[in-house]
Amino acid sequence: MSKVSLLSLLEAGSGEYVSGEEISRKLNVSRTAVWKQVRKLEADGYVIEAVPRLGYRLTGKPSRLSVQELLPKIETKRFGRQLHLLDVVPSTQDELRRLAEQGAPEGTLVIAEQQTNGRGRMGRSWVSPAGKGIWMSLLLRPPVPLPLTPQLTLLAAVALSRAISREVPVKIGIKWPNDLLVGGKKISGILLESAAEDERLRYVVVGLGISVNLDAEDYPAELLDKAISLKMASGAPINRSGLIAIILEEFERLYDLYLEQGFAPIRSLWEAHSVTLNSETTLYTPQGAVLGIPRGLDDMGGLKVEISDGSYRTIYSAEIGDRVVGS
Repeated sequence: MSKVSLLSLLEAGSGEYVSGEEISRKLNVSRTAVWKQVRKLEADGYVIEAVPRLGYRLTGKPSRLSVQELLPKIETKRFGRQLHLLDVVPSTQDELRRLAEQGAPEGTLVIAEQQTNGRGRMGRSWVSPAGKGIWMSLLLRPPVPLPLTPQLTLLAAVALSRAISREVPVKIGIKWPNDLLVGGKKISGILLESAAEDERLRYVVVGLGISVNLDAEDYPAELLDKAISLKMASGAPINRSGLIAIILEEFERLYDLYLEQGFAPIRSLWEAHSVTLNSETTLYTPQGAVLGIPRGLDDMGGLKVEISDGSYRTIYSAEIGDRVVGS
């Protein structure tokens, strides 16, 4: 039995319950096999009610993105004009890196309905169920020196924050360097991976993972106190196509501003959106923990931290812990 044959039976039920006994008989499989295929369909974004003595009922199907719906909404000059919309991939990062090596132009965008091996910062995995999020990667070919690449991470966080705020009635804060939080819980992941040659930046792949319409049951139990979706935070489902178009618009506008005026305007916008600044916290760096008060960004994008003796230290790589009680 395949999940396709089970789906056909449930769809034929027209919203009514189909007993597990009937499914087992028609498909010539065990009840356990039926349950396993139901779980697979749920992982694909289908909503199936299971009630003892009644059976299974299909109550919802995954929302699918389409090129026909998405392209008319994109009003950018470059970003998203070369669009690759895929069903299931291990990672959009890997797909776009392959295209970049083949000479894909700046602004090329890869979107997947589902990632089976999505990844975030520090090698962490990223929950990417089908039809419920925005899992995409954008190609940049910036004419900037390799050491300035971290500035693009901060730029991406500002662009994403501004875009979501335009579309969804939630208050978003940026936790250094690029975590977007709603009510202290993470709603997106940003991962930049670059390719260089002879100290020259060839391209940057910007991965954006946004938990848009996930429900609580889509998250592992251990993440429910740390992560949230835009639907859960706002109380209503979000149109993914419209949000993608706004993200591309904000990103292209800020990227062009960055290329024209440098990092200064991006730094100001990041500091205005930050929830990291001016409260005592612990930063876990590769060299050890640092207790201090983040005060702002330096010209390179590092975090300027005031230590207890009044001196300053600039941090370029760290995990930020919880704020100190009473601070």
